[in-house]
Parts: sequence; C-alpha cells; structure tokens
Amino acid sequence: MSTKIIEINALTRRFGDLIACNNLTLAVERGEIFGLLGANGAGKTTAIKMLTTLLPPTSGNAFVAGYDILHHASDVRRVIGYVPQLLSADSTLTGYENLLIFAKLYDIPHHERNQRIQDVLSFMDLEEESKRLVRTYSGGMIRRLEIAQSLLHRPKVLFLDEPTIGLDPLARIAVGELIADMRNNYGATIFMTTHLMEEADLLCDRVAIMHQGKIAALGSPAELKSAIGKEDSTLEDVFVHFAGSNLESESDYHDYRETQRTRRTARRLG
Repeated sequence: MSTKIIEINALTRRFGDLIACNNLTLAVERGEIFGLLGANGAGKTTAIKMLTTLLPPTSGNAFVAGYDILHHASDVRRVIGYVPQLLSADSTLTGYENLLIFAKLYDIPHHERNQRIQDVLSFMDLEEESKRLVRTYSGGMIRRLEIAQSLLHRPKVLFLDEPTIGLDPLARIAVGELIADMRNNYGATIFMTTHLMEEADLLCDRVAIMHQGKIAALGSPAELKSAIGKEDSTLEDVFVHFAGSNLESESDYHDYRETQRTRRTARRLG
C-alpha cells in the first residue's frame, strides 16, 4: 500500500497568457501536515482549487486518496474536506444550524447527525456559542466553525486555504493548535496554504515554497533552513533565498465583516 495520499504530476493551469501553476509536481505522505507557501499571487489557491476539483487543470494530473481528480472528481470530493479563504459560514444562522446544513449536504445519516455535530463543536470548543448567530462571532470563532464543518464527514485529507488569514495573533495560535490536533485526533492528512512563515515552521512536517507558479524549494523546515547555510536562519530567510523577496505583512482583523473583507481581498490577490 502506498504511503502517498496526494500525488501531483506536472499540474499546470493557464489563464490566457498567465501561468498560475507551472508544472507542479510533488507528493504528500499519509498523516502529514504539508504546507504550500508563497506570497499573494504565487499560485497557491489555484493549486488547491485544482486538487479539490473546483478548477480543471490545463495539463497534468493529480491523485487524492487514490482517486484521479480529472476522472473521479466525485470520489475525491467524498474523501476530502475543504476550508476556503472566502467565508463558508452563513452569518444569519447559528453555529449549530450551519453544521446541520453541512451534515445534510454530506449525507450523514440522520441518526448520526446530532452526535457528529456535538463532537466537532466540542473539539472546536464552540459548544457554548453554538446557539448564537454567526454574525456575532469573532474571526477566530468563524474559522473554528468552518473547520468544524469540514470535519463532519471525517475526511481523509483536509485542505486549508490560508487557515489563519484575518485572525488576531491569539486566534492564530488557537487555530494552529487545532490543526495539529486534527492530525493527531482525526488521523487526517493536512494540506494547507499560507504566507506566514512562522506558522508553517511550527506546524508543517514539510513545506514547498511556491514562487511565480513554480516550486522553488521543497523539504522539511529544518532541511530548508540548513540548506541556505546561514546561522540561526528562519523560514523567512529561506523564502527570501529561494523567492528573492519578502512576504507582505498581514493586518489583524476581529469581527465578521472585517473577516469577510480580508478574505475577499486575499482571494482576489492569490
């Protein structure tokens, strides 16, 4: 049995003359937390959209949990969870109601729904807030709810597109801890995109640095920091070495409207 749960072979996506992803080739091991790093516009979101079957590649192919993203898209969707940059929670509903809708969409048997919902609410520490309207949630609470939605059907692979975007520092730490727990408690493989180097250094077993649609470097954070031959180097130093520039900093946002605005801007840029 192969230990690889994601296999990407020369995956390419063009938008007219723009090559958003250029011959992307890599593999992700089962149970791994894998980070795809890059600045806005590097091609990270395009890559994750192809892997989640939301965007067809121009050429190349990939397999997720053994399923071909081109010919077995419905099978791929059944075994993955996806948390996009844009808000996927309905602000006019309570947290519980959002989860109930997702439970129905995932076709979770009626007799299992309530227990599944209670399990993810407990895991995400949202039990006390589950009856509140989502419009009253903080950015961190919204993100935890969205991750809870994606876990209801117990996916083999969880795709997280900028999971801490728009969050204040404390909320980032909390969500980061939950990402590690998801691998340990749910056995899920995590494939995440981020442009926060410190976050990737702390969470990821391996990372790929993406620059102008291509993979510029691939390895564990420790391997990449060692490779540039700089004493006490950081992953930010690694990024500058391979991509030739610093990443843009991100401001902190807290409520539903600001979270929505931030994620829309990030999606447009990257």
